[in-house]
Amino acid sequence: MPKPLVVTLAGADLPLFLDKVDRSDLYGYVEVETLDEHGRKCALATLADDGKTIIPTSCSALAMLSPDGQWLDKKSLAPTDAHGNKLTPVPSSYSAPVPLLKTATIDEYLSHNIRSVYQVSSDADLAPLLAQLKQGVIFHFPYSFRGGLEPDAGFLLLSHTGTPFLAIGSPTKLEMIGLDQAAPAAADDDETQDDEDIDFGMM
Repeated sequence: MPKPLVVTLAGADLPLFLDKVDRSDLYGYVEVETLDEHGRKCALATLADDGKTIIPTSCSALAMLSPDGQWLDKKSLAPTDAHGNKLTPVPSSYSAPVPLLKTATIDEYLSHNIRSVYQVSSDADLAPLLAQLKQGVIFHFPYSFRGGLEPDAGFLLLSHTGTPFLAIGSPTKLEMIGLDQAAPAAADDDETQDDEDIDFGMM
């Protein structure tokens, strides 16, 4: 059994077991197999830039090089922001109990891109937690599975059927665009003139 996510509510630790809801569980899925002329299943491969070398799956790797082309060990690297300031990694949410202190509104929840949803179950008594969720409370907390540079947003909420879910996502980034200059409206006389110039014989 996987390690539970432990949350703290009103001084009590509640272990939550998460069962991921896959898109295929909701909509099903289709597998496409590519066969050659003899009916043998084809495997995916990559053609190198030289146009001759074929690289099968699992035959490539990621390497990090210094500006002068020297090999770099990942452990020797330190993450920084755009200004060169060192970033402090966040721990995994499974390394310590997560306090449920902050709540979110519906608008705050809907302003996030949700990419993962988990159905929540527990061996413990979730009555105090469910009582608040039934009132429409959405608990909001930072979530990180393995730990990393920046946590995701976790939302603990209840469905209309009374089943608790954990939704994981990130804030939606919207970039507003607009016209630098409004287009001038055409005069009515010009529109009338254009209509009169139409040659219906061409249609």
